[in-house]
Amino acid sequence: MVRLILERLAVAIPLLLIISLGVFALVHIAPGDPVRALLGTRPSDPATLAALRDKYHLNDPFVVQYGKWLWQVLQGDLGRSINGNRLVWSAIKERAGVTIFLSLIGTAIVLLFGVLLGMAAALRRGTRLDRAMVMFGVFGISSPAFVTGIFLLYFFGVVLGWFPTFGAGRSGFGDRLWHLTLPALALALSVMAIVVKITRASMIEELDRDYVTFARARGLSATRIIFGYVLRNALIPVVTAAGLVVVGLLASAIYVEVTFALPGLGSLTVDAVQKRDIPLIQGTTLVFSCFVVLVNLAIDIVYTLIDPRIRFGKVES
Repeated sequence: MVRLILERLAVAIPLLLIISLGVFALVHIAPGDPVRALLGTRPSDPATLAALRDKYHLNDPFVVQYGKWLWQVLQGDLGRSINGNRLVWSAIKERAGVTIFLSLIGTAIVLLFGVLLGMAAALRRGTRLDRAMVMFGVFGISSPAFVTGIFLLYFFGVVLGWFPTFGAGRSGFGDRLWHLTLPALALALSVMAIVVKITRASMIEELDRDYVTFARARGLSATRIIFGYVLRNALIPVVTAAGLVVVGLLASAIYVEVTFALPGLGSLTVDAVQKRDIPLIQGTTLVFSCFVVLVNLAIDIVYTLIDPRIRFGKVES
């Protein structure tokens, strides 16, 4: 297990360095003078321009600028926001809780109900339930998260009044869960359809294998065959999809947070883009990128917990 983690870190660290280089280059990719890109539409004078050039080392060569910025990042300093002069890291920490909570609820809904519905469809292959799950998959994949969110917001929030229509809640776990249920459902429905389809296809494939026939011939119960053998093997492609699911949830969280007026990292990023706050855009982009790399690392480790024979495409004898 330690060797596995070291091998994946050997790939993840250079990848993070490449990502950090791209994130840092945002200032220089923007058209015009980098100082003007940092200021956006705000007025300035020569003294302000000179101070910004000195603060962000813009008079140094690009490589030197990147090295100084990377050293600050490694020390936990992501700079200061142009708007409000707040520490970028403080702004991210303040908003990260909502996004993490929302993503965890969405992931739990996707994996739990996605696997269960996919199993039910595979075990009732060719029935009305199976066809209904296939239709759900088509509907879910075709519906963007923000469209589903608007429908859920109107129907369950405005018409029925069962859930709040905005905000993340402030009175503890229960209140926050109540406020984030609709956003989590909107986030999960489109991605859950993918998990249902993958689980169904994988379960059907495993149910047709010879070892299932042999297990039945030995008199093993259907419950033991399904949960002890079939499901375990069928979960391997589901785990592969789980990494994409979490990444997809995080990407869709931006739209959902804006739709439900949630103070998370997604809405923070949108606000930073609208105000051209490049240090804040750099910070949020770097945090999202690190999260994606860490999720992929965790998925690779989970592979071996499901089936220890798997070693990145090789099966040990």
